[in-house]
Amino acid sequence: MQTRFIKKQILVSREEDQLIRQKAEQVGMNVSAYMRSRALDYNPKEKPPKEFYDAIKEIRKVGINLNQIAHKANALNFIDVPYYKKQVEILNSIILDIKRKYLFMDKK
Repeated sequence: MQTRFIKKQILVSREEDQLIRQKAEQVGMNVSAYMRSRALDYNPKEKPPKEFYDAIKEIRKVGINLNQIAHKANALNFIDVPYYKKQVEILNSIILDIKRKYLFMDKK
């Protein structure tokens, strides 16, 4: 469902248009989303490098494996389940910190 119904048109020079498009591309947004975020006092962060996404994927794999180990260990009554659950929480916290650093916009 569309939430935006009001259309705004502005005039910009060729140089301004090029700069706006370039900045929107750097942060991985379309021009409309970029301009809305700037109007709302957000500073979008640059799109992270491919290595960032590769690291997140690897961390998620580790987290899944750790969770599977915890489930099996719990079923066998062989391991400290609270410890493993805490490790999963820590892993999720690390992922969130990485996302905050590379992805989430800063409010002015």
